Amino acid sequence: MKARNLASIRIGCSALLALAVSLAFAPAASAEPRHGLSVFGELKYPADFKHFDYVNPDAPKGGRLNTMGTGGANTFDTLNQYILKGDAAQGLESLFDSLMVRAMDEPDAVYGLIAKSADVAPDGMSVTFKLRPEAKFSDGTPVTADDVVYSFNVLKEKGHPAVSITLRDVTSAEALDPETVKYTFTGELIRDLPTTVAQLPVFSKAFYSSQPFDETSLKPPLGSGPYIIKDFKPGTYIQYERRADYWAKDLPVNRGRFNFDQIRYDYYRDRNIALEAIKSGQLDLREEFGSVSWATGYNIPAVKEGRLIKAILPDQRPSGAQGYFLNTRRDQFKDPRVRAAFDLVFDFEWSNKKLFYGLYKRTASYFQNSDMMATAPPTPEELALVEPFKDKLSPEVFGQPYTSPVTDGSGNNRANLKAARDLLISAGWKPGAGNMLRNDKGETLNVEFIEFEEMFERITVPYVENLRRIGVNASFRVVDPSQYERRVKSFDFDATTQRYSLRLTPGIEMRSYWSSEAAKTDGSFNLAGISDPVIDALIDKVVAAKSRAELVTATHAIDRVLRAGHYWVPHWYKGSYSVAYWNKYSFPAVQPKYDAGILDTWWFDAKKAEALKSGSPETQPKEQTAKP
Repeated sequence: MKARNLASIRIGCSALLALAVSLAFAPAASAEPRHGLSVFGELKYPADFKHFDYVNPDAPKGGRLNTMGTGGANTFDTLNQYILKGDAAQGLESLFDSLMVRAMDEPDAVYGLIAKSADVAPDGMSVTFKLRPEAKFSDGTPVTADDVVYSFNVLKEKGHPAVSITLRDVTSAEALDPETVKYTFTGELIRDLPTTVAQLPVFSKAFYSSQPFDETSLKPPLGSGPYIIKDFKPGTYIQYERRADYWAKDLPVNRGRFNFDQIRYDYYRDRNIALEAIKSGQLDLREEFGSVSWATGYNIPAVKEGRLIKAILPDQRPSGAQGYFLNTRRDQFKDPRVRAAFDLVFDFEWSNKKLFYGLYKRTASYFQNSDMMATAPPTPEELALVEPFKDKLSPEVFGQPYTSPVTDGSGNNRANLKAARDLLISAGWKPGAGNMLRNDKGETLNVEFIEFEEMFERITVPYVENLRRIGVNASFRVVDPSQYERRVKSFDFDATTQRYSLRLTPGIEMRSYWSSEAAKTDGSFNLAGISDPVIDALIDKVVAAKSRAELVTATHAIDRVLRAGHYWVPHWYKGSYSVAYWNKYSFPAVQPKYDAGILDTWWFDAKKAEALKSGSPETQPKEQTAKP
């Protein structure tokens, strides 16, 4: 079971995390305009490329895809996903173009969309973009440099903290003429900034002249992207319609993409109801996060007959960090021994065996499933980064990186429970009445785990029971989704489940996850409240890396320090997407390496749809995989 995917991360709005983690890519130094920007190497695609390799450039347009809306509250009350207020609808990113767009088969490359070229100054302190004169908003008005400048300014001043923190060292955006915009940077950590600004959404300055940007609103925003909002009912559904007049539909970066005429997200408060919706045909496609549902919930004739397909799509991104994040802003979690004890109590092997049908592996690292994960004692290069802080760091940092203990899966976890209780006692919690641990004031060690979905009850309740066995006054509570969202944004919780997935070349977005600044910024992704000058310094080392080797060394170092800090109780990962869909869609032979590619590259297959309707679908295995 994955807690959330990138499209459904629970901080604020559905695509905001995806924006934050995809913003930062380092450009190769340039003295002349280029059609794209890349990190640590050359671009895969030349200036005259026709389309990305992972698309079908001749994919037919048409049809509809109806899928499940997800998000922090499993509902929405605003159509602005770039601010802290409100719960945003899913799919809003499809309304907006950016200056450049990711190539999803390269770890760190972007190519021109609104901008036909980018010119990075030799010293890296500025970047100038030349806009395409044909770029237009959906109302026919041109996209100008003034719109780009406005978008940057409003995001930096009023945008969600995940974005505004990332833009801290971008000092200005200037319209040199209607088709030219220049960004200027400050400081030494400038590696990521040209492509950070290249991927910001571009808003209409005229639209927001009468619409406050930083207020929740259900007025459909004006964008220049491939879709517009066709219809919606807050908390129930939102439907997008493909623009036949989309100005960029024939650009190389867009050929073979955005093939559905309509995309609709239906919202369900209960995942079991959503499961029944896909099986009954009310939904066309559903990404499955529940191991029980995937293993047992699709035993129906439609699957056996090949009408409803179970597909496992490889996910080659770093699997990221999922776990119970412990809020160190709370007094009971300030001592790392307490946090380490909580890790000892969680019996992953039992959970995987009894609850997950053995589908998962234990997460150890914040960079799981990537070369950025620390796996051995520190190299001399890593030691050079951490030894200046030796007096401030745990000895664990200088040996084998911390990994959670392994059990035999029997549920007999007595040795770890005893070790955990001993750690708590060493941290000042003494046995008291009723076997409960108490501090010097006589207070019990109170910890409430909060969730907004009942699906975690079967996992968390056994964990809570084990915590209570060693004297922790632990409890589990499912709260109203909207209340949950407010509490998480304001860090009003003891512990909760979250999943973060960093990209292949992390950079300045790490500030929003682990920096001291983010720890005190409402709405940031730093749920654990990590506030450590050593980690701040190591983030800067990652951002300043001049080569892939330097970056990997720095991420190894920060991974060691974070793991030794015991800020979370690691969960599990799988490294794939589990998707169920009705057999009326087709997709390219090659999946984009770093994305599922469903909404982006799949298409409605009229022949399959007719066969499905007639009851004689094409022969398909009941469970299939896609080629990366």
